[in-house]
Amino acid sequence: MNARERYVETLLFGKPDKVPLTPGGPRDSTRRKWETQGLAEGDKWHQTLWDMLGLQPESTQVHVPVGADFKIIPQFEEKVIEHKDGHYIVQDWMGAITEISDEFDYTYIRQARDFVTRKWHRFPVLNPQDFEERIKWRYNVDAPGRFPADFDERARALKERDYPVSVSIDGPFWQLREWVGMENLCIFMAEQPDWVMEMCNFWGDFVYDMLDRILDKIQLDSVHFSEDMAYKEHPMISPAMTRKFLLPQYLRWVGLIKSKGCPIVDMDSDGRIDLLIPIWIEAGINVCDPIEVAAGNDIVEFRRRFGKKMGYTGGIDKRAIAAGGDVMRQEVLRVVPPLLVDGGFIPSCDHGVPPDISWPNFIEYTKLLAQLTGWL
Repeated sequence: MNARERYVETLLFGKPDKVPLTPGGPRDSTRRKWETQGLAEGDKWHQTLWDMLGLQPESTQVHVPVGADFKIIPQFEEKVIEHKDGHYIVQDWMGAITEISDEFDYTYIRQARDFVTRKWHRFPVLNPQDFEERIKWRYNVDAPGRFPADFDERARALKERDYPVSVSIDGPFWQLREWVGMENLCIFMAEQPDWVMEMCNFWGDFVYDMLDRILDKIQLDSVHFSEDMAYKEHPMISPAMTRKFLLPQYLRWVGLIKSKGCPIVDMDSDGRIDLLIPIWIEAGINVCDPIEVAAGNDIVEFRRRFGKKMGYTGGIDKRAIAAGGDVMRQEVLRVVPPLLVDGGFIPSCDHGVPPDISWPNFIEYTKLLAQLTGWL
């Protein structure tokens, strides 16, 4: 099997020749720490690790990105408003006024290159008028730059690929939170539900139209929803609110995705998600990640409760990987063999790999994963 076939076969509870080996990826701070622990500076950690284990890469093809842009166009002007006391206050590309430590370049706000905490001073949308005037016109599917000029050429190149291709989109909770802020969103759900529903429907329409154009040209293997809608012990909103505001969009999107032949819809949320999984299953979502153990998630228990209605990626406690040795082995053996029996599982670190996971411990952990998933 090639990488694409193996990925789909695994997550659909089929019979792959072996399970994809995806131990997890480091952030910038993790890589810097690894370079003090044996990884040569500038080395591509993934290729170095594979070479050390005597493995060949799954795919030798140059990966072609889909290139469709779901972000606002045009973006807000990104600028530093103030820099003092070790912090930047920035207007970010989404229109929010945000504060971060000057330990980081303020452009870290654009993407999760590291484990960066932020403070929000103001969001771009405070009321329906802000939404009309500042946001809606920036989500034109036909805006210049929304699709790359060579999109048709990319689509043709992707027909012959041997690797899986996914498109990642913000779920309605994530996207509305970017516009109004989490606390405001929760208040608006209770006090201005009609307006929240209007924003959900607006985002749902935009994403639907984007996916429709992509899926007409490219046979995707998965679509990835980002929501991050749970804390350590509970979801950020109730299951009832999830059903009311979010489920209608999930149902629309999943219906389109699967009607176009894409087999996997993957929901990404940090935090404890057991109350949300039944709603995701109802929506037709069939994979979720990263299954954070510290939040009280137990992927083995989830398989007992939800059976083969849900597949998973992740699920290995990052704290155990950091401890290494017997602690790491016990955690990996607790999780991986029981789920591999059923399938529908790609084991990985239960979030981005943090810098307290040393390079030697990461090598040891990846080697054990490789043995269990059929690579060694």
